[in-house]
Amino acid sequence: MGEETKLDELPFWSRHRYLLLIAISMAIATVLVGISMNLYVSSGASQLDLSRPGYSAVQDKVVKSDSNFDNFDANGPIDKATVDQFSDLYQKQSDKAQAVDAFNGDPLNPLIIGLSEDAELPSQQ
Repeated sequence: MGEETKLDELPFWSRHRYLLLIAISMAIATVLVGISMNLYVSSGASQLDLSRPGYSAVQDKVVKSDSNFDNFDANGPIDKATVDQFSDLYQKQSDKAQAVDAFNGDPLNPLIIGLSEDAELPSQQ
C-alpha cells in the first residue's frame, strides 16, 4: 500500500516520462522529415528523380549506358598503372563537373548537366 501512495505523489510528467520521451522523439523526427522534404523540393532534386510515380511513363526512355563515360573496374591489382587510369578518368569527370556554371539562369537544363546526347560542355568565361 505504501508503494501506491509513493506513485501517486509523483508529478504527472514523472509518471509518464516514457510517453513523453516517445512523443518528443516523434515530434523531432517529424520536424526533421519536414525539413528534408522541403530541401528535396526546393533544391530541384525532386525534378530529377525518375523513380517518382509521375515519371513512370518516361522511365523506359532513360539511357542506361553512357558511351562517353568509362567505368573504372573496382577489382584488380593496385599499381601505378591502375592509379594513373583512375586519375585520368577522375580528371575527365572533374573537368566536366567544373565546366558547369551553377550560377547561370538554368543550372538543371539537361544540355548543361550533360543528360542529353547532344549536350556539349558550356564554355567557361
